[in-house]
Amino acid sequence: MHEVPHGEILKELRKLHAHCVLIQSPEGLRREAEELARFLEENGIRVILHGEINYGACDPADVDAKRLGCDALVHLGHSYMRLNLEVPTIFVPAFAKVELVPALEKNLDEIRKLGKRIALVTTAQHVHRLDEAREFLERHGFEVLIGRGDSRVSWPGQVLGCNFSAAKVGADGVLFIGAGYFHPLGVALATKKPTLAVNPYSGDALWLDKEVERLIRKRWAQVARAMDAKSFGVVVSTKRGQLRLAEAKRMVELLRRHGRDAGLIAMDHISYPKLEGFSFDAYVVVACPRVPIDDYENWRKPVLTPREVELLLGLREDYEFDEINGARRDVNEPLGVAVHGPKTGL
Repeated sequence: MHEVPHGEILKELRKLHAHCVLIQSPEGLRREAEELARFLEENGIRVILHGEINYGACDPADVDAKRLGCDALVHLGHSYMRLNLEVPTIFVPAFAKVELVPALEKNLDEIRKLGKRIALVTTAQHVHRLDEAREFLERHGFEVLIGRGDSRVSWPGQVLGCNFSAAKVGADGVLFIGAGYFHPLGVALATKKPTLAVNPYSGDALWLDKEVERLIRKRWAQVARAMDAKSFGVVVSTKRGQLRLAEAKRMVELLRRHGRDAGLIAMDHISYPKLEGFSFDAYVVVACPRVPIDDYENWRKPVLTPREVELLLGLREDYEFDEINGARRDVNEPLGVAVHGPKTGL
């Protein structure tokens, strides 16, 4: 289902003079990781498979690779995110082997409801086919805008679960192409524009307006639950691409200025069971915004994002999605493997 270019990866590893590598993969690419490991070992490179859950390019296992004595890290399934890495790291987007145009053709009537001027976005798995989708839509009379995005993304039109900068281009509506629920939901929340998600695997289309309303109601309920909380644990992630320490400190200071007790907690993988021993009345997660949104039902106590804390304290009125913004991005990554980190010259 996904393209993992074994030959290109081997070529880059030989350039790095790598003898031992760590392969990191999300759960959906474990089989591809095993196949790559067999190929590399057949070609004289020792491999260790990383077994931890991987949450994205924000969560590279470069420190683990260094501890394990590996010469390089192969990171499957995600594109490069601007980070300071401990070892040379090969980012392999693992492009999906599915065409986009058939699903768009099937849903043209729904797409037309977005308006004539549409923003086109997708995830790393489909970005290599975005130009084909744009050309198809333009042939059918649409003005298609593909936003550049900031430094947390690698290519124009790419969105992450925490960053939707490529979707903010002044369009009438946003067309998301891809599977899954969270990315298009985040697009709709971040842009406040009509958003249609087209799944290239099933051919289904989903409007996000009702999903947005449902989520905002649930999040306001979390804010209401936290109204009487006297103490807050502000949780910051130590994952390299989620480490928002300045924002976490700002939350602690903000809560204290408004008469609430607050303490700072650092964690790698954030989950409520690890926090059970603390006495805080509520929590603020200053990391991936998916943690408090996707997993809130597993938290016995209220869990908020930084933007929701501002709602709680009366500092804002409208609901806003908690994004992790990057700096300006000057260049695009190659549409394929990309090598970054120490001794790569990148």
